[in-house]
Amino acid sequence: MSLFHLLSVSASGLAAQRARAEVIVENLANAETTRTPEGGPYRRRDVLFEPRVQPSPFSAVFQTELEAGATGVAVAGIVEDAREPDFRYQPGHPHADANGYVAYPRINPAEEMVDLIGAARGYQANVAAMTAVKDMLSKSIDLLK
Repeated sequence: MSLFHLLSVSASGLAAQRARAEVIVENLANAETTRTPEGGPYRRRDVLFEPRVQPSPFSAVFQTELEAGATGVAVAGIVEDAREPDFRYQPGHPHADANGYVAYPRINPAEEMVDLIGAARGYQANVAAMTAVKDMLSKSIDLLK
């Protein structure tokens, strides 16, 4: 496996964690949204990851044949929470039902913040891996001088 191939693995991790962070921020922004264009309250979303073999964009240049290929990550999809919304008694609210209850998204801001920190740490780990590979490539070039 070439060092360039490792860069594509880390790049897939960066893209996946960025997508995860975007969905988490969307969840936080809509934590109090009681009506959406589809009707009803906003539904919490979550990102599903799947392993994916990463092709090396540099393998043709170096004529290297990779054994099995390195496995990166990709976004398999985004799923909506199927649980019932959280009902709060607010009879004066414009979206209250006949009994005075308003349906709110089932979003826990503390849990979302923990997930966002996890996504940020995953992103940082991939940046650190890319930096290490870059340093190894730089040292290899220096050795060849």
